[in-house]
Amino acid sequence: MNLPRMGQGTWKLGDDPRSFRREVESIRLGIENGLTLIDTAEMYGEGKSEVLVGEAIKAYKRKELFIISKAYPFNAGEKLYDALQRSLYRLGTDYLDLYLLHWRGRIPLSETIYHMERLVEGGLIKHWGVSNFDTEDMKELLSLEGGENCKVNQVLYNLASRGIEHSLLPYLKENNIEAMAYCPITPDKELFNGIKDNKIVQDISKKHNISIPQLLLAFINHRGDMTPIPRTSNPEHNIENAEMLEFNLPTEDYNKLDEEFPAPDHKTQLHIV
Repeated sequence: MNLPRMGQGTWKLGDDPRSFRREVESIRLGIENGLTLIDTAEMYGEGKSEVLVGEAIKAYKRKELFIISKAYPFNAGEKLYDALQRSLYRLGTDYLDLYLLHWRGRIPLSETIYHMERLVEGGLIKHWGVSNFDTEDMKELLSLEGGENCKVNQVLYNLASRGIEHSLLPYLKENNIEAMAYCPITPDKELFNGIKDNKIVQDISKKHNISIPQLLLAFINHRGDMTPIPRTSNPEHNIENAEMLEFNLPTEDYNKLDEEFPAPDHKTQLHIV
């Protein structure tokens, strides 16, 4: 499976009917500028985000897009088929490129794997994966029959939240599982203020004439081992995000950021939003 280098997140998009047309325009501008991966979930607005995405992608050839949705944990067993059918209906498509278990619940992972594999066999999804799984969760998943077919673990990651680098990210790499970074521009106002007020961040941003959110995306893209999915309802911001597809952050600047905001040297709790 070849994931695009960067995509579009849609958490909270579709919630306000007054913003519907603007958010559709934002997604479409993103697609037209290379952000063809779109991530949504049945949880987002209880399906409203999927409806929004469905409207936005009507104007494009389905095969040119990479559409992801996520299932509630309570739908991870026998209910998975019906949950997927509802998502497909809202999205206006007959298959997903990737279907994720949104977070771990009470249904045994073996049941989730079984039903995900049946969905692949039926052509309703091309690949499946998980979200918000920590290292021990992944180890258990991969110990089960069919678990090796998990393609992605989508987790929170940004310059100010680098905990996955200690054990989770190396484990994913070792087992050829893609990491997808949600909230690559941290939603935590305190953390973001700490970044934007940092002199090194400001200097690098000015040096390359890019915004600080763009720099945060460039930091992740430089790594080359995960796919960021920034979320925005602003069409102009989506164009700015897409500009980072062609931008390569110099290693010397990456190293400065790495030193200024180091990854922890010990296991930390997985951050979930």
